[in-house]
Amino acid sequence: MSSLIESILRPIIDIINSLGYFGVAGGMFFESACIPIPSEIILTLGGNMVAKGLITMLGANIAAAIGSILGSLLAYYVGFYGGRPFILKFGKYFFVSEKHFYKAENTFNKFGRSAVFFGRLLPVIRTFISLPAGIARMDVKRFLIYSIVGMLPWNFALIYLGFNYGDKFAQIVEPIYKKFEYVVIGAILLVILYFVIKYFINREKAKSA
Repeated sequence: MSSLIESILRPIIDIINSLGYFGVAGGMFFESACIPIPSEIILTLGGNMVAKGLITMLGANIAAAIGSILGSLLAYYVGFYGGRPFILKFGKYFFVSEKHFYKAENTFNKFGRSAVFFGRLLPVIRTFISLPAGIARMDVKRFLIYSIVGMLPWNFALIYLGFNYGDKFAQIVEPIYKKFEYVVIGAILLVILYFVIKYFINREKAKSA
């Protein structure tokens, strides 16, 4: 970790370590509410605390889930009540760049509600996907279900990696994590292909009928 990055992240790391469960939950709340604190740091720190016996594996996952859900709901309602013009005008004041917002919005527009699930598995998009879901006024119950199903495996995977690798995360896990991105993208493309094929099959059946 470079000295500049370390000087920026060290206070965050110290706070999360000192607060235990509340640190994990609070960190994930801010990350899910579009504050750019990488979940890769928060969750692997949680896993490292599990390895040290400071918190339990189950407790770390519950804390991460609670923080993620509350932060996602906050971002969802910002999009729901504020709308697109509000986010584009004032987003920069609460760490939402236009570039990141457009990226999340394009993903949501392409994949609809399923983007909330798949978006939880992709860097950057996972942080901001709640905003376009709120703007589109997606049913909040469906939003929560898709979000929880998408975030739980992500949270568990990073906590577990932190538990096993701890301080060696950057050297050992990061290359695996980058490859995982391609796996997720490939899975999304397969889902798209499935729906395209299904669409043409249904159209041909309608013509035959």
